[in-house]
Amino acid sequence: MSNICFIGGGNMARAIIGGLLARESTAGQSLSISVAEPMKAGRAELESQFQVKTFTNGRDAIAGAETIVLAVKPQIIPLVLQQLKDNLQTEQLLISVAAGTTCQTIETEIGRKATIIRAMPNLPAIIGAGITGVFANKQCQQKHRQQAQDILSTVGQVIWIDKENLIDAVTAVSGSGPAYVFYLIESMRDAGVAAGLDFDTATQLALHTVVGSGKLAQQENTDVSELRRQVTSPGGTTAAAIAVLDEASCDAIFKQAVLTARDRARELSGTSA
Repeated sequence: MSNICFIGGGNMARAIIGGLLARESTAGQSLSISVAEPMKAGRAELESQFQVKTFTNGRDAIAGAETIVLAVKPQIIPLVLQQLKDNLQTEQLLISVAAGTTCQTIETEIGRKATIIRAMPNLPAIIGAGITGVFANKQCQQKHRQQAQDILSTVGQVIWIDKENLIDAVTAVSGSGPAYVFYLIESMRDAGVAAGLDFDTATQLALHTVVGSGKLAQQENTDVSELRRQVTSPGGTTAAAIAVLDEASCDAIFKQAVLTARDRARELSGTSA
């Protein structure tokens, strides 16, 4: 039996719990899941939705857990770790999905070396379509990597990163990425309305175009730049539109936006290049 404890019962924790339980029901695996959630209403919801054990504090929740998932806001990580440190066992794996929280920060708060995996999932994880960038510190063995892979893959793809500071780049590309995509959909929708379409029609056209294009790019063994060229007939309507984007240096602007997001992630986590 796998014993997993979640510190925090927010959306990401719920997404992973739901993924784990769905896999358990299909694969016949045996799981024991506990959740530390200070809010009474939150505990009631978790118990009703998932039939998991809930606790008011992490000290009690982590007893006997093989893996502890830190799924709280980064602002309260120091407080949470101060509460947990005396009860943490050296063999327990810590998986942190708290943005901007380094392995060193965690070890500093608990006052010793620990087996830590740092993960950056993104919003589509809540529907099982996410992608998570993952870094394992030096204390991690292959079994710990596999534990993390098994847990995080229930909400989407998992990409392993070999340098912790690259998590900031992951944050900039995929962590913040859903906002870029929503921005694109919003802009396409508004442009469609400006071109004469009604709001709902423009929304559906923009939304399904983005979703369908993403699925096509996933399924085709072709670089996205080539797919773009295939749609862009010389002298056609698409070529005219792309020319406007090129003239405005949209690729350079987008690159600067992602690098700025990466730099801000570095500031928040206290890391460097």
